[in-house]
Amino acid sequence: MKSKLTSLLTAMLAVVSAPAALAAPEGGIDAAINGFFAPIAGAIFGIVFYPIPIGGGAAVPAMVLWLIIAATFFTVYFGFINIRGMKQGVKLIRGDYSNPNDTGEVSHFQALATALSGTVGLGNIAGVAIAISVGGPGATFWMIVAGLLGMSSKFTECTLGVKYRRENPDGSVSGGPMYYLRHGIAEHYPKLAGMGKVLAILFAISCILGSMGGGNMFQANQSFQQVVNISGGEASWLADKGWIFGIVLAVMVASVIIGGIQSIARVTSKLVPFMAILYLACGIYIILADIGNVGAAFGEIISGAFTPEAGYGGLIGVLIQGFRRAAFSNEAGIGSASIAHSAVKTKEPITEGLVALWEPFIDTVVICTMTALVIIITGMYQQQGVGDGVQLTSMAYSSVLSWFPYLLTIAVFLFAFSTMLSWSYYGEKSACYLFGESNGVKLGYKLVFCLFIIVGSSANLGAVTDFSDAMIFVMALPNIIGLYLLAPVVKRELGSYFARVKSGEIKSYRN
Repeated sequence: MKSKLTSLLTAMLAVVSAPAALAAPEGGIDAAINGFFAPIAGAIFGIVFYPIPIGGGAAVPAMVLWLIIAATFFTVYFGFINIRGMKQGVKLIRGDYSNPNDTGEVSHFQALATALSGTVGLGNIAGVAIAISVGGPGATFWMIVAGLLGMSSKFTECTLGVKYRRENPDGSVSGGPMYYLRHGIAEHYPKLAGMGKVLAILFAISCILGSMGGGNMFQANQSFQQVVNISGGEASWLADKGWIFGIVLAVMVASVIIGGIQSIARVTSKLVPFMAILYLACGIYIILADIGNVGAAFGEIISGAFTPEAGYGGLIGVLIQGFRRAAFSNEAGIGSASIAHSAVKTKEPITEGLVALWEPFIDTVVICTMTALVIIITGMYQQQGVGDGVQLTSMAYSSVLSWFPYLLTIAVFLFAFSTMLSWSYYGEKSACYLFGESNGVKLGYKLVFCLFIIVGSSANLGAVTDFSDAMIFVMALPNIIGLYLLAPVVKRELGSYFARVKSGEIKSYRN
């Protein structure tokens, strides 16, 4: 273990030390990195979010429409499992049906914590602020709707992730869309086996790139921005030295991800509850301190969601912002979380689907809504020159709690750190699917992942957001095709599971 960590850190420092030792170009190293990266991010973004006209002069980005339709379909097809499955999900999370002898590497709670650490991140802090900055308070309404519908998508993909997972010779488990796209489609649609292989490869490639974008660079970028905010803003010594912050963060991430999923699960199962309670406590305090304006804030959210004064085009614009930021935050339909959930100890695939559907609820319906309420109640989103992303959220909170930016810095760093840990695992499993389960592949991927932390810390928010959104959303294309094809499999599993729970065949260990 120590030798692997030493090798990774040595290689990483060797790569980043070369440009740092050279004379900095005009604008510094950060400017040079951003100048190279921004055009690439813009080109990719334009392709993934190509607008589809829907009448009335309005258009919806293709990938956003793809996710909306899928989430709505799965909600209806599975009889609103997003609502009726919540109670059983709680029982599973607390371990009522956990058999320690089942195949897997982590518990239901650890799998949930690992997946949540990949979703409960800066999308909840910076992403909400971006949505409100662009779409107004009404974007919050559509974020909540997207979160509720997304619970059904998450249920579907995580059930399939466990059902078609593979146990490796060393006892570890590999699962996720790569496996149900290839093996699930081949099993039930033999004539489409070739298509399944192509979809699996496409997902694995996009997941690797997504891990570098939303699961890495966006997190590094916004945590660096918050550190700069509390250390003097533009006058801060760190203001143009994101690459230094990136190196420090990369070393910290490397020290954990070397240990694999069990090491990641141990850290995230402790970090996620702590950081969520820390952040929620501050938000609840601000809301209670100004409780009289909560009703008016919800009024702005609801009225803004339908923007009658802006007409049809305005409505579509607000809806797009809400769904886009919610999907980036909770990743329902993206397929990433099923990789973490595949490592759970269970022999019933449905159990992990029922556990996983809680993720979008916690992530979007609870945490994102609270962030939005604070931003709206304080009115900070209406102020000019406040900034966007995490800066707007920080200003909103600090308008009530002057010391909050320092606390937010801790929360932002923990959110970013835990998200990186989970996404490094997602990308690693995708790399292993493409190139084989070898130590060389794992170490090589981890090196590249850590180097992208430095790029994210140095690039501008706009370029990072565009690249992150594009790479996260493109994963949904192959994943949702597989979910549609395999939905009948999940429906049979669901009916069988609840029938056996009702009959007592599946017993509760708690009793």
